Amino acid sequence: MSHDEVTEEADAWLSRGRNDLRAARVLLAADPPLPGDAAFHCQQAAEKALKALLTLHRHPFPKTHDLGMLAAACLEYEPGLHDLLRTAAPLTEYAWRFRSPGDLFAPPVDEVIDATGIAAEVVAKVASRVGGATP
Repeated sequence: MSHDEVTEEADAWLSRGRNDLRAARVLLAADPPLPGDAAFHCQQAAEKALKALLTLHRHPFPKTHDLGMLAAACLEYEPGLHDLLRTAAPLTEYAWRFRSPGDLFAPPVDEVIDATGIAAEVVAKVASRVGGATP
């Protein structure tokens, strides 16, 4: 892949992450809020941003929702993101929690608001490295 193609693919991952971030915000603003679905989109936003960064560095990655695994690979290229990615890693559980029928509870709205902030920071930091606009 050429440099331009790699950059285009990284931008596409980042665009998808921005859309997930937007979806999380819309779901939190709904009346009543939908925090379980919003939490899922927070995880997805962070995941897609990390995949954008790995794509930019031509680092292959498996199909995974594990932010810790993706973060470890990203830190090879961007060690300055250590603290942020450590904070984001627990969002991994939102990829599967609160997603099935019969779940007993949804996450507290305040928790998801915090997760949205973390995901937004991940997307923004990656965007600054990929060259895209911040969310």
